[in-house]
Amino acid sequence: MDLIVKNMNETLATQILTWNYEGPYDFYNNELSDEEIRERLNGTYKALIDENGEVLGFFCTGDSAQVPIGKQYGAYFGEFVDMGLGMNPNYVGKGNGYNFCSFIIQHIKENTDRASIRLTVATFNKRAIHLYKKLGFVKKDKFTTDFAEFITMVKKN
Repeated sequence: MDLIVKNMNETLATQILTWNYEGPYDFYNNELSDEEIRERLNGTYKALIDENGEVLGFFCTGDSAQVPIGKQYGAYFGEFVDMGLGMNPNYVGKGNGYNFCSFIIQHIKENTDRASIRLTVATFNKRAIHLYKKLGFVKKDKFTTDFAEFITMVKKN
């Protein structure tokens, strides 16, 4: 999987925001709005493009990768790079996750001074949690919102 990291632009953000996942992963569907586009253009989001120019996914870092209410539960303390990600639904569940996530992790390591990475995942997403464990992440914190229960997972280097 040869991927290219591109800065997010309005065209890429619009395409990503219109992705539709099948249940139960429809939890990750977004609403196409000016506010959502502005967030994707805040400088923390990157698109991942394959050699044919197709958008395979995206990732973000920092506050954009956090579930805001998690701060109230103390889930985001410490010296970590927070990582969020999403894969094009056409590639989900087809064995692409390990290489996709490994690429993102490597890119973050090469472009930040913090060695440890943290991510947040909904607890129902067993498929993602299994993948993150294979990548060396371990469970750290747990918190609940009105919509779902989440855990943070960390990968220390």
